[in-house]
This record gives sequence, C-alpha cells and structure tokens, in this order.
Amino acid sequence: MSVLHSLLNGLIVLPWWGYIVLCLILTHITIIGVTVYLHRHSAHRALDLHPAVSHFFRFWLWLTTGQNTKAWTAIHRKHHARCETEEDPHSPQILGINKVMWEGAELYRVEAKNQDTLDRFGAGTPDDFMERFYSKYHTLGVSLMLGIDLILFGTMGLTIWAVQMVWIPLFAAGVINGVAHYWGYRNYQCEDASKNVIPWGIIIGGEELHNNHHAYGTSAKFSNKWYEFDIGWVYIRILETLGLATVRRVAPKVKFTDAKAACDSETLEAIITHRYEVLNNYRRALQRTCSEEFANLKQRIPSLSTVSDSGVFRALKHWLHVEPDSLTAPDREKFNTVMRSSTLLKTVYSMRQELEDIWGRSNATREQLIKQLDDWCHRAEASGITPLQEFSRRLRCYA
Repeated sequence: MSVLHSLLNGLIVLPWWGYIVLCLILTHITIIGVTVYLHRHSAHRALDLHPAVSHFFRFWLWLTTGQNTKAWTAIHRKHHARCETEEDPHSPQILGINKVMWEGAELYRVEAKNQDTLDRFGAGTPDDFMERFYSKYHTLGVSLMLGIDLILFGTMGLTIWAVQMVWIPLFAAGVINGVAHYWGYRNYQCEDASKNVIPWGIIIGGEELHNNHHAYGTSAKFSNKWYEFDIGWVYIRILETLGLATVRRVAPKVKFTDAKAACDSETLEAIITHRYEVLNNYRRALQRTCSEEFANLKQRIPSLSTVSDSGVFRALKHWLHVEPDSLTAPDREKFNTVMRSSTLLKTVYSMRQELEDIWGRSNATREQLIKQLDDWCHRAEASGITPLQEFSRRLRCYA
C-alpha cells in the first residue's frame, strides 16, 4: 500500500500552490534557455557563454523541448533574413495569425527538415557528439523528463510535464512569432511588422520586446526605453558578473552634438546606425501636422469623408508609411486624391521616402550620401513646414 501511495504521490509532495510555483520555475528556466542560449548567444552571437552554461542549457532544452541548437538557430536566422516574405518560416503577415499562433511548433518542425535552411543559416552551431545525440534521440529527452516528473511528483508530475511541453510552443512559437508580428507597439520603424507586445519582458524572458530586437538584432539587451524591462538581460548581467558570460554587443545609444552648418561623415554614420529611431522621430514630429491637414481635407473633399474605414486612412494615420503599389485599386485612387489635394502631405510623404532612400542605396559612395543628406536637410528647412524644419535641425545634431 505504501509503495502504491509513493507511486501516486511521488517522492516530493507539495501543497497545491507549490506545484504552481514549481511549474513557473521550471518553465522559466526553459524560457531563459531559449532567449539567452538559443536566441541571443547562438543565433545572433550577441554574447559568449561559458561552456558549462551552454552545456546546461543544451541539456535542459533537450529535456523540455527536444530542440537542437542548429535547427532552432538556422530557422531563426532565416526568419530575420526573409522576414515577412513567402520564405519566412513563420510570418503571420503571410500565413495568418491563427496559423502561426496555434501551429507555430509544427511550422518549426517542417522547416527543420529543410536541409537548405540548415546548411545556409546554421553555420557556427555545435556539431559535437552531444548535439548529434540530441538530434538523433530528440524524443528521448522529453520522455526522460516525463519519467523524472512522475518519479518526483507522482500523478501530478504528468500535469507538470504537460505544462512544460506546451510552454515553448505556446509562448515562444505562438506568441512571439505570431502576436509579436501582428499586435503591439513599435519603438522603431523597421521594414518588417515586428511589435513589442508589452514593455515588460518577464514571462517570455524579454522576448516580448520583439520590435526592439528586430531593430538591433545583434544586441544582447532587448529593452531600450527607460520604462521597458528585459529580465533576460538581468540574467545575462548576473552570468557576466560571475565570469560565465561576455557581452559582445548592445544597441548603440543616440548621441547629439551642436547643430552643424552642413552634414558630414559622422552625421551620416549616426543616422544610418539609428535609422529606425530616426524614422520613428520623423513620424512623431509630423504626427499632429498630418492629422490636422487630413481632417481639413476631409471637410473640403466629400469623396474622402468615408476614408476613415479604408486602408489609405490607416496608412495616413501611420504617417504615410506605405507604398502606393501595396494598396488596393480603390485605396490607391483615394491615396492619389489626397496627394494631389495637399502639397503639405505630399511633401511630408516624399521627404520621408527620400530620407529612407539615403541608407537604402548601397551603390552610392559615402560622399554622395553625405551630399544627398545635406540636400535633404536644406529642402526640409526651406519647406515652410515648421515641424519638418525642426526635425531637420535636430537631424544635424546626430553624432
């Protein structure tokens, strides 16, 4: 009878709340393994980890996810390289939010079988006996975890194991790959649809700050604003203090100097480095002016009175961050009507496109780009649009 009781209750018996706390601790270790080891260390080389730390995370992730380093790293690198395109392994913009949210783990399994992805994007990952063993016997790890949970916690161990198994597919594959490319706020106007889900990265180890990460992909720290919190960065700093990690890169800080009469090489380099923040500041600087102008247009032009429900209005609401060719034919016509009817909005739109072109032209020399930037500033300051003039003068202060 005592043997049966031990089997049912396990070696460790906890109160009901103890099992909840235990689940949170175990799943949190898994999350930290994903964000610190797989993501920041392996995929982006933002930090180096002591071999003992790397081996621990590899072993733990084998137990709790069955995931091997090369496959995860290669798939994630491909995501960044092909973001929001047909080749992106898990873009909700292409596949739909429901597909990525609820079938994110399956998308990983499918892409992990793509040898071209592994060969092209998996360079520099471990290729030792341990990794080959984990890859060959990936189901053994999660089975071993099930046995450990049952021995330690009895029948309650089955529930603990189930929570462990669903945690990464739901939060990492579903929420981060899905929701974080669909809903949230943006600090930086990246080319992709990445968003920060919430400003406090605790439950998913800091991965909630996904837009920050896409703006500065090789940064070991995901929080950039004073009100944001990245718990993954806290653990990295602890490991660094203990001599178990070395941070290689973090997002650069914006520095300003006195306004210059003309843009120079330092100005150009600073603007290119902080290009996403520059675009976001441009949006903020022209936000009220564009809103007021568009409200006036709707009063003057009856055909625009229903634009509030259309794609073109959403584009204008996001301060003209859109390519006309991406709009439907009816929305494109309304967009063109707006551009023909407002010199101000047309100027704001075209100046933004030209500003983005400065760092998008790979065939131009540095001298040509400096001249182009300086010309942009002169035209902005001669535009007669006060917020645009102020933005240009601020742009000359980047250092």
